[in-house]
Amino acid sequence: MDAIDVAELALSLPDIDPSQPSPARIYDFWLGGSQNFEADREAGRRAADAMPTLVGAIRANRAFLGRVVRHLAGTVGVSQFLDLGSGVPTAGNVHEVAMEVNPEARVVYVDVDQVAIAHARMLLSQTPNAVAILADLRRPDSVLAHPLLAQTLDLSKPVAILMNAVLHFVPDEDDPAGIVAAYVDASAPGSYLALSHAAPDLAHPGEQQQMLDDYQRSTRVPFINREPEVIEGWLSGLEIQPPGMVTVDQWQPEPNTVETPILRTYGVLARKPTS
Repeated sequence: MDAIDVAELALSLPDIDPSQPSPARIYDFWLGGSQNFEADREAGRRAADAMPTLVGAIRANRAFLGRVVRHLAGTVGVSQFLDLGSGVPTAGNVHEVAMEVNPEARVVYVDVDQVAIAHARMLLSQTPNAVAILADLRRPDSVLAHPLLAQTLDLSKPVAILMNAVLHFVPDEDDPAGIVAAYVDASAPGSYLALSHAAPDLAHPGEQQQMLDDYQRSTRVPFINREPEVIEGWLSGLEIQPPGMVTVDQWQPEPNTVETPILRTYGVLARKPTS
């Protein structure tokens, strides 16, 4: 292991600028978490005020992630999970959901935010078979070569690749289709890819654009809404699982779920063929 790896594995909670909003911490605020600062809350409140259906979509998206993981760990029998762009630990973390169904499940979290990974490592300090990696998901080679991933996951066996509400932060020039393909290509036949992605609001495009302009100014991070047809293009060669590409609240919803309007956010589960 080289010096860079040693330094990264020794990561502790870094000094941060509480006046600079972070997408991970804003997301945590929208979910009702506590790992955020006033600057994050202020940016989050402005966005929610501009688009009243936003917070509902964020929470529906988190619930989608939980249902997908529960389905994969239970019904499908997948025991390995690679959570790319995992963000700040909050309610319903992947390892909690997966291990409730299968105590032998293994989970690797990946995020480029040092605060998110430092918090994740503190949370996971007493949890076997779950680790957090500081890495940029846009560089699949560096993620897949990380020693903690190699120690935790066996990529010669099926793995669930999770890209939940993260690819809308990846601009076209960074080749999101190529990024998705790199992780799928590195996985064994029978692996799964679950992703969700924000879409343009058809009823209030002007308000959505104003919200996005403010969000991008505040966080200094790009945000690209994409139509579901674009996302489906990234899944070429994979077997899209029922119910297909749908809004996250419509992906195998829990019985008696009360439907509420949400900002368009699509979710899908796809499988890598075995032959």
